[in-house]
Amino acid sequence: MIARPTTHRWHNENDIKVVALGGGHGLAASLSALRRLPTDLTGIVTVADNGGSSGRLRDELGVLPPGDLRMALAALCGDDEWGRTWADVLQHRFSSEGALHGHAVGNLLIAAIWDLLGDHVSGLDLVGQLLGAQGRVLPMAAVPLSIDADVRLHASPEEITHISGQVEVATVDGHVLGVHLEPSDPPACPEAVAALDAADWVVIGPGSWFTSVLPNLLVPGLRAALGRTSAKRILVLNLGEQKGETSGFSPENHLEVLASHAPELQLDYVLVDLVLHDGSKSLAAAAKALGAELIAADIAMAPGSAQHDPLRLASAFHQIMVQA
Repeated sequence: MIARPTTHRWHNENDIKVVALGGGHGLAASLSALRRLPTDLTGIVTVADNGGSSGRLRDELGVLPPGDLRMALAALCGDDEWGRTWADVLQHRFSSEGALHGHAVGNLLIAAIWDLLGDHVSGLDLVGQLLGAQGRVLPMAAVPLSIDADVRLHASPEEITHISGQVEVATVDGHVLGVHLEPSDPPACPEAVAALDAADWVVIGPGSWFTSVLPNLLVPGLRAALGRTSAKRILVLNLGEQKGETSGFSPENHLEVLASHAPELQLDYVLVDLVLHDGSKSLAAAAKALGAELIAADIAMAPGSAQHDPLRLASAFHQIMVQA
C-alpha cells in the first residue's frame, strides 16, 4: 500500500510568489521546474482545447476542457511514491473498443468533481489536495473558449482563410497570421487575476505559441493584470518551430508575434536555449524591443530535443531570480 503523505509543504512568507501561464507540455515543463524551487506557485491554464478526451467532455458536459489542467496538476505532483503514482493515474488513458477509449483518467476525475461541486476552481483545488500538489492550478477564463485564426494556406497562398478550433489551428497546413478568442471578451478567472496581482514573478511559455501561450494574453482581465502587476516577467522561448502552428518560425518570429498580439506587454527576461541563441544579435534586439534582457542557458532535454528539461529549467529560473 502506498502511504499518503502525512504533511504537505506549507508555503512560508519567504517563498517567491510565481505565476506560470500557458498550456500543454510547455506549461507542464515550467511547473515541474518551478515546484523544485521555494515558490508559492500558481499555474494559469488555457481552456480552449476542443479535441480528444477534453473536447468530448467539453461537448457532452459543457465543462471547461480538463486536459491541460490535468497535465498541469500532474506536473505539480511530488517526486515521492504518492506523487509519482498519482501523476501516472492522472495521465493514464483507457484503450478499448467502447466509449471510454482515449479518455484520460484525470480528465474524468476532474469532470466528476466539477459535476459534484458545481465550481471549477473549488474542484481543481480539491484534486490538488488529493494529489498533494505543490502549487495551485487555475483556468485562465471562467468559460470554455474557441481559438480562431486567420491563415494563409499553403495550398492557396493568395487567400486568407478563417479557421476555428484549437486542434484545427495547431495542425493547419499554412502560415498562421494571427489568432483571437471567441468569445472575444471572456471573463477572466478572478483567482487567476488575484494571483497575478500578488506575484513576484510571472513566467510565460514555453508551449504551442498560438494555441497555448498567446491565448492567455488575449483574455482582457489577465492582460490588464499582466500590465499592472509589479512582478518581473520571464518569457521562455520554444526549442524550435512546431509543425503546422509555427512552421518556419525563428526565435525572433516568436517574439514578433507576441509583440503584435500584446503590444503593451513588457518583459524583463527572455530565456532561450544555448543552441538557439548562438550569439544572435537579432534575437537580443528582438528581446530588447520588449524591454527584456536575453538569457541563454542549457535548458533542452538533449541536443536537438523539442522538450525542455525540468531540472535544467529549474536551474535557469533560480539563476535569474537570485540575480535579479
